[in-house]
Amino acid sequence: MFFALFVFKNYLVFGRRVGIASVVVSYAHPEVLVDTAWVEAHLSDPNIKLVEVDVDVYSYEEGHIPGALGWNWETELCDRVRRDILGKDAFEKLMAESGITADTTVVFYGDNNNWFAAWAFWQMKIYGHADVRMMNGGRRKWLEEGRPLSDAVPAAPPSTYVAKAPDMSLRAFLPEVAELSRTRGASLIDVRSPAEFTGEILAPPGLPETCQRGGHIPGAKSAPWGVVCNEDGTFKSAEDLRALYNGLGVTPERPAIAYCRIGERSSHTWFVLKYLLGFPDARNYDGSWTEWGNLVNAEIERP
Repeated sequence: MFFALFVFKNYLVFGRRVGIASVVVSYAHPEVLVDTAWVEAHLSDPNIKLVEVDVDVYSYEEGHIPGALGWNWETELCDRVRRDILGKDAFEKLMAESGITADTTVVFYGDNNNWFAAWAFWQMKIYGHADVRMMNGGRRKWLEEGRPLSDAVPAAPPSTYVAKAPDMSLRAFLPEVAELSRTRGASLIDVRSPAEFTGEILAPPGLPETCQRGGHIPGAKSAPWGVVCNEDGTFKSAEDLRALYNGLGVTPERPAIAYCRIGERSSHTWFVLKYLLGFPDARNYDGSWTEWGNLVNAEIERP
């Protein structure tokens, strides 16, 4: 459901001033976004836990929002043995060590317009945490506005945390992606760069996870993750986002599955589809191209 804000403006019509209501459609779930001013105003709120998750895992050490925890995506947010997200026990352990309870409001932010912040958000929702939000604009906007920074790592008194059973409706796996690609039964959205989509390159420069073949999943549409953001890193309006995806034939009436290379950029697009646009069936295929691009006997497409 979208929230509509009616804005009344005065116009001169044949010498008479008349009020005309224009409709500004807000995000489907505006409560999941907070701005930098809101965060700064709530730095002392004991019921709110700020967590920074960066692509560059050393950025946190260079200065972070006062009181924010820093999670390392490489070591704390994945199972490196099974190449998977955190299992339920490991997730509960991370929450407990971070002092997070089921009633805590968790606000994520990070570099690269919240790439890995969205990945952490996605995992929190898989395990049923109720109140999870993102700071619009991420680390970049906070820094550009000259807001306070700290190099102190806050103490986090341990808590007790019991996660819900994982909600796998938020996640897509290889067998269903293959079937939906074959039948064209879902909107497959490749959020990598155009050069990755065409197969010109296998991975962004400097990143190690790669594949044997370049290209994209048959039937997928190219919508690079960054097109959903403004210059300052904040998300574009609901109207602009809806127009973007509608132009690709991606609508709420059918399942939407986002993928990238390892699942982090696609979690950012998943967040847009699920929470900003209100798609009822939006999923993140985190196996992504490092899985599909290495499969034996799996079709790919190139221009």
